[in-house]
Amino acid sequence: MASKLVALTGATGFLGRALAQALSERGDRLRMLLRPEAAPPAAGEVVAGRLADLEALDRLVEGADLVIHAAGLIKARRPRDFEPVNVQGVRDIAGATARRAPDARFLLISSLSAREPHLSAYAASKAAAEAAARQALAPERLTIVRPPAIYGPGDRETLAIFQAAERLPVLPLPGPDRVRIALIHVADAARQVLALADQASMGAAFALSDARAEGYGWREIMQAAAAAVGRGERPLLRVPGALLIAVGAANSLAGRLGGQPRIMTLGKAREALHPDWSVSAAERGPGEFACRFDLGSGFADSVAWYRANGWL
Repeated sequence: MASKLVALTGATGFLGRALAQALSERGDRLRMLLRPEAAPPAAGEVVAGRLADLEALDRLVEGADLVIHAAGLIKARRPRDFEPVNVQGVRDIAGATARRAPDARFLLISSLSAREPHLSAYAASKAAAEAAARQALAPERLTIVRPPAIYGPGDRETLAIFQAAERLPVLPLPGPDRVRIALIHVADAARQVLALADQASMGAAFALSDARAEGYGWREIMQAAAAAVGRGERPLLRVPGALLIAVGAANSLAGRLGGQPRIMTLGKAREALHPDWSVSAAERGPGEFACRFDLGSGFADSVAWYRANGWL
């Protein structure tokens, strides 16, 4: 069978890097949109440019069999800063695909947070991006993938959990016991994305998860992190929701005043306190996905990488 030509954005991002490597390993012809200064994460053709470069997008998707849009902004100084990348970027590449690759299928990497767009500017931008993709492309050409929280080697955003588990005498619980959070290791997320890419498109949104689609509570997550760093069980301290909201509000204000964007904004605090980030059976894609990592082995794999690279 002839290999596919796959056009990929976001190849230097956390999930995008794993996708690039998985596509290269399985023999697909890979074409990546990369900033001029970026090093390719896998073997393949490089189109130099940025997401706002319409000519580069045309070159990226020309003749492609599959377009995977994994580029996106996960934190920003101001809520409106999400729109150019997360919404307009989808409009532009979906439009380029419609014009220059009329037979290509389009797979949009969204987020589970798109289910709850009222919680944060990030979630709202992801929901708007899905709407933009549906407007630009027929359902039979479009698949939307909603990953939950992704962790694994190289991730800077979940590193804080392991730093806390290694250094603190008391483990913080940043949400109530009723909160359920679906998780997935980045390698399993990449495999599930590619499995969905091989299915017929239906214009639907499918969610990813590990074998525990019902998710985990913060208590189990923090205890698993402590076991992964070799510290064992310790006392747990509930972080009041009001404190999370206050910290998030302060970080959001600091960003608006010119500070560096932080992941824990007011919107992210609301997301952390939302009780249900589980994945229902109806949200899972067609077929069965065997995950390589459960929470314990996935956290252990993450910690091993962090330590080998001096992050822990």
